[in-house]
Amino acid sequence: MPTPARCRGVTLVELIVTIVIVAVAVSGVLALVSATAARSAENMQQVQAAAIAGSYLSEILQKPFGSDPCAPGCARTQMAKVGDYNLLVDVGAHDATGSPVSNLASYTVRVSVTNSALGTAPAVPAAQSELVTVTVTSPDNQTVAQSGYRTLYP
Repeated sequence: MPTPARCRGVTLVELIVTIVIVAVAVSGVLALVSATAARSAENMQQVQAAAIAGSYLSEILQKPFGSDPCAPGCARTQMAKVGDYNLLVDVGAHDATGSPVSNLASYTVRVSVTNSALGTAPAVPAAQSELVTVTVTSPDNQTVAQSGYRTLYP
């Protein structure tokens, strides 16, 4: 006489072990995704800071060489020459008219303009060359600096 077929299935212990293994695997994947997302926000702030620095540098280098009698603290619309931008500090990024750019209030922009010789002999003398350095500090206190030269063309 044949013996009754034994019913096959999953025991409660096997089910609990499977759930624990899946939960650990999902937790590991979510931790990895979370860490990656946090780092991508930092990268976005660095890219934004670089874009702000590039924008300011481009604006400044398009101005003529030298400086006008622009009193310290004058408005950006009054800055007609490269040297006028020396010691400019903008808390929050602003456009060329001085209007704040939305969502960029937590960035700080500092500009330094110094006379600096360009190249080796025969170099452009320091009196005919201005080094412009724009430094942007992002909300997480990382800095991005971009520099460029403006020379007095003969």
